[in-house]
Amino acid sequence: MDPILLQGWVRTRRDAKAFSFIELNDGSCLKGIQIVADAALPDYAHITKANTGASLEVRGRLVESKGSGQKWEVVATGFTILGEADATYPLQKKGHTMEFLREIAHLRPRSNLFGAVFRVRSRLAYAIHQFFQDKGFYYVHTPIITASDAEGAGDMFRVTTLDLANPPKTEDGAIDNAKDFFAKKTFLTVSGQLEAEIFACALSNVYTFGPTFRAENSHTSRHASEFWMIEPEVAFCDLNGNMDLAEAFVKYLIRDIRTHCPGDLEFFAKFVDKDLLARLDFVLDQPFKRCSYTEAIEILGKSGKTWEHPVAWGDNLQSEHERYLTEEHFKCPVTVFNYPRAIKAFYMRQTDGCAEGRETVAAMDLLVPGIGEIIGGSQREERLDKLRAGMALHHLDEKNYWWYLDLRRYGTVPHAGFGLGFERMLMFVTGVGNIRDVIPFARTPGTAEF
Repeated sequence: MDPILLQGWVRTRRDAKAFSFIELNDGSCLKGIQIVADAALPDYAHITKANTGASLEVRGRLVESKGSGQKWEVVATGFTILGEADATYPLQKKGHTMEFLREIAHLRPRSNLFGAVFRVRSRLAYAIHQFFQDKGFYYVHTPIITASDAEGAGDMFRVTTLDLANPPKTEDGAIDNAKDFFAKKTFLTVSGQLEAEIFACALSNVYTFGPTFRAENSHTSRHASEFWMIEPEVAFCDLNGNMDLAEAFVKYLIRDIRTHCPGDLEFFAKFVDKDLLARLDFVLDQPFKRCSYTEAIEILGKSGKTWEHPVAWGDNLQSEHERYLTEEHFKCPVTVFNYPRAIKAFYMRQTDGCAEGRETVAAMDLLVPGIGEIIGGSQREERLDKLRAGMALHHLDEKNYWWYLDLRRYGTVPHAGFGLGFERMLMFVTGVGNIRDVIPFARTPGTAEF
């Protein structure tokens, strides 16, 4: 057989009297390949430097393995130590806690778990683009620096070049934002939705896929300060069409990962979540349940459970409520729709015929077992008078959204969209329980290492 060249990192080395066996891995898949180095090799004396973590270049012949555990192995005809690693290398062959691995995020991709996570992350990103491109959507790059708050929540990171120790002041002593780089207050974006609506009102079907930022001081396993969002925006679409798209999207992504990442998924099913594959296949095989917010509140009230966060009509659903609906009551993914107007964003379309005191908007959240909310979206308010009323309800200054109002003045159309948290979807398809472990370098309160 023709000679081959391998380059990678040593996972383990085992020395016998006349041979050394090295497991080499280049990160392309979970399983490495066994290298057999004969003691008669001219450079065999250097084999002692091929410690766990060292990088090697190996030339040799691919042969059928005589040992158990692998079908093929490489008999080395020569090797070169490219980079040594001594006994201080943190990823020795033993168990490591997730907390420890977060502290060495620059090395953890070399571990089996995180190599698998980030290979799946790469494939998931590819599948997202493939889904929308195949459906004729156009990919729009929305700004990361923005002057508008799409959520109206106020938990945004400020972007400024002002001297914080001595900022310029106006005559009344306030900070003079007109002297800042953009001549106004600017922030890191929480969503590309509003800008995506601009393009949906011109190109019909668009999507964004980029980083978003939240300055919430949240320490849960599902929240990060920097994460990626996928946000389609569809013209001539209502809430039902939006829910159809969200369901098709989630199923497409699961099916793609099941097809293209079988080895990594089997690893997760063995070492992370034994129910993973059955749960993914169940989601693929079952239609998603749809349930109004009002119905969900009634179900929770009749559950007989004692909630950490008691819930009544008009309250936000918490993770414990979402997981009860998906895992115990319906036992499948659930799309909850028509939420109270007061707890949702200003741009969501007011539903017609609401009872007084129970105004709702055409909002929807897709909840999945094990995670809770994975998608949030709505039909947008296309009626100018209703949109202005929504802005007044949320105490927003119209002059900051003049361009958004223009979309309703000039050729307005019904349109809808949603946001999928990329990392939450990754948690769902891998079974990994903490968002910090599906992001290469997590940004959470108090943590901006690497």
